[in-house]
Amino acid sequence: MVASTVGYRSEDAAPQLHRGLPAPWLTLIFSLEGPVVGGDTPDQALGAQAYREEIIVGGLHQRPAYIVQPSRQTGVQLAVHPLAARALFGMPTAELRQSAGDGASILGRPAVEVHERLRESGSWDGRFAILTGYLRQKAEDSGRRAEVRPEVAEAWRWMACHRGAGSLDAMARHVALSRRQLTTLFRREVGAGPKQVSRLMRFERARQEVASAVAEEPAAGRAAGEAALDLSEIAARCGFYDHSHLVRDFQHYTDLSPSGWIAEERRNIQAGGHRNGEEWDT
Repeated sequence: MVASTVGYRSEDAAPQLHRGLPAPWLTLIFSLEGPVVGGDTPDQALGAQAYREEIIVGGLHQRPAYIVQPSRQTGVQLAVHPLAARALFGMPTAELRQSAGDGASILGRPAVEVHERLRESGSWDGRFAILTGYLRQKAEDSGRRAEVRPEVAEAWRWMACHRGAGSLDAMARHVALSRRQLTTLFRREVGAGPKQVSRLMRFERARQEVASAVAEEPAAGRAAGEAALDLSEIAARCGFYDHSHLVRDFQHYTDLSPSGWIAEERRNIQAGGHRNGEEWDT
């Protein structure tokens, strides 16, 4: 149900505006030193209309989110499988997308108590143990109410195996449904059609490949922002029509070109930040 759990801590860092990218999983954050401050645009994140929450639940998004990162922060961030939303959050992802944000309201008093325990814990092992116990209890309590239509679960597995590159017709045949039936079931469960989810998975694979290529290049081998990879080759490998198709999807999901995103994220990539959450398809 959980693709990755990442504990993070930074001190004396330069405050900055972080660009959080869409991904084929849900986000659960417990911030342990003050609220997470952000918005759908840079202006919102930096203005009076920014959201400020210590527990964040985020749904499947198609656009980047902007987070104000302070000089000091500590927390835990989880990447949750969208089909686990019923079990862990008490509602399907489709409903979560409409109410995402304030995790305390969505998850209730038990999550607030977990947040307090996480703050009091003196070790990362202790924090991860607290979260594991909490999530297991949520899954056990949900029982049959958490079950997802088997056609949707199998279609998601098929998409993940193809890394978003398979066709909708082939997917529908695989689960013995029409395109329309499959799209209706997907929208009801996750709030997006299978074509949208496939596109998001395909972009995520390409983003990982771009990041891996940047991480492997010599530290002083390229000027900042200069692409150290063949985007046409990555586009072909990841199921895009061509180089331009990949660039358009990068611009849609990041508000930047691939080279612009590399320039912005180079330090984080080379520090290993791109590895978090790469097991989303297993």
